[in-house]
Amino acid sequence: MPEGPEIRRAADEVAAAIQGKIATRVTFGLDHLKPMEKLLSGHKVVAVETHGKAMLTRFEHGQNIYSHNQLYGRWYTAPTGQRPDISRQLRLSIETADRWALLYSASDIAVLPDAALAEHPFLSTLGPDVLDSSVTVETIEARLSSPRYRNRRLGNFLTEQRFVAGLGNYLRCEILFCSGLAANIRPADLDGAQRHQLAENILALPRQSYRTGGITNTLDAARKLLDAGATFEQARFHVFRRAGKPCYRCGNTIEKITSGGQACYWCPGCQQTG
Repeated sequence: MPEGPEIRRAADEVAAAIQGKIATRVTFGLDHLKPMEKLLSGHKVVAVETHGKAMLTRFEHGQNIYSHNQLYGRWYTAPTGQRPDISRQLRLSIETADRWALLYSASDIAVLPDAALAEHPFLSTLGPDVLDSSVTVETIEARLSSPRYRNRRLGNFLTEQRFVAGLGNYLRCEILFCSGLAANIRPADLDGAQRHQLAENILALPRQSYRTGGITNTLDAARKLLDAGATFEQARFHVFRRAGKPCYRCGNTIEKITSGGQACYWCPGCQQTG
């Protein structure tokens, strides 16, 4: 599933194509949304925002298209009338005079007035967005220390969007590695310096991933790997999807376990266990 950085980059692309322009035609590929096409067509797109893994396409008259890519959704932009050569099902198109934005395969789409956003069953439950520049390390430290989370294992709640919005499995694995912590550690097991470092990584790694198109490895290390002939996939991560391979830092073999119902990759040599 795309995580917060990937959705924000998709939103940037969509905004570059349609923001500030009149949506001459909006078309839905889901029957229950067909009546909404006339409500949106002919109105200006004023913003394209992300809230964790969800996107809001906002219109001048107070209506919004909510979309969540889930596992298979994918946005494309192109000159109006040109479609990508793919076999996916088109779920949404927002057409302007020169470019359009096309959402394929996603099924979690809704049209909501501004007044309904705060009551949406997903949006209303989100924690602070890790890509929101107003969210601070202190904000994250306070959540880690709160009664709701302090006695829970990190591997079980870091991907909960109620904790913070935008983290998924690859970020969870990379944050734990960079913090030197295994998935079974609880915030209550950490001293103040460790909690602070963890909180810093919860914000820093998603923001680096957003800036770099998906790199959570140390940037110098990633560049050296790429210069040596590694693929982007081989160079971008410290541990994620690297089970059975040597840790770039200590040389120990990366392992794969299950934590919180998901595969979790970790280095026994670099990460403290509970």
